Amino acid sequence: MRKTSFSLLVASAVLLAACTRPAEDTTKTADGATPAKGAVATINGQKLSAELFDAFAMAVSGGSQEPLEGEQREQALDQLINMTLAAQAADKDGLAKDPAVQARIELLRTQILAEAASEKYMKANPATDEEIRAEFDAQVAQMPKEYKARHILVENKESADAIIVKLQGGGDFAKLAASESKDSSASNGGDLGWFSPQTMVKPFADAVVALEKGKYTQQPVQSEFGWHVILLEDVRSPEVPEFEQVKPQVEMFTQRKKLQAYLEELRKTASIQK
Repeated sequence: MRKTSFSLLVASAVLLAACTRPAEDTTKTADGATPAKGAVATINGQKLSAELFDAFAMAVSGGSQEPLEGEQREQALDQLINMTLAAQAADKDGLAKDPAVQARIELLRTQILAEAASEKYMKANPATDEEIRAEFDAQVAQMPKEYKARHILVENKESADAIIVKLQGGGDFAKLAASESKDSSASNGGDLGWFSPQTMVKPFADAVVALEKGKYTQQPVQSEFGWHVILLEDVRSPEVPEFEQVKPQVEMFTQRKKLQAYLEELRKTASIQK
């Protein structure tokens, strides 16, 4: 015989109790009072509207649009009631007149109105497929090439010059890196693998980009780490993801750019004094 889950029995009992509860009980709040019409509760005469509760429930559930049910709803309502009681006590103590509190209230008001205005603009001006595709193509065009290089890092220019002389005499770059370089890549012949110039310090990146494939720097390159001799082994274009794969992210980025342009237009027509 199968065992009946204890949690299932409890859930069934709760459901049965709800179905058999007298109709008038469903209109009572936690303290036994009858809430005002259209309210989820009334606290010391203050109406808590269904809209207020929905906004609070969405905040505590991380922005979920799904309505809270059962125990979760009751817990959220209790939290909102406690917040209201604390706010009423603060108001009674005159905290609403405190300049710091007033500033925080005004900041929250400004933030909420700004978010509402942004949502309204984005609903009225959604990014089109053409705009999203154009943004994707622009981002792809700006993607930097990737470079595969080796380097030898030494303490001073004299040492770097000496290494370049050895290379000009037919020296093996990987062997010289293994014996002369102070970088952790020395054990691998100075191999840095594939990288984007943006991930390197500027003097190093500029030198790599300026090199021809298969060539090494004829002059030492100084960076904050020391002096480099660099060999460029290969260059390739970055792997581009499929448009449909990244379309949601590109759409969000495009929409944000449109919103930023809208805000810039508002600034142009506004009177701003700093």
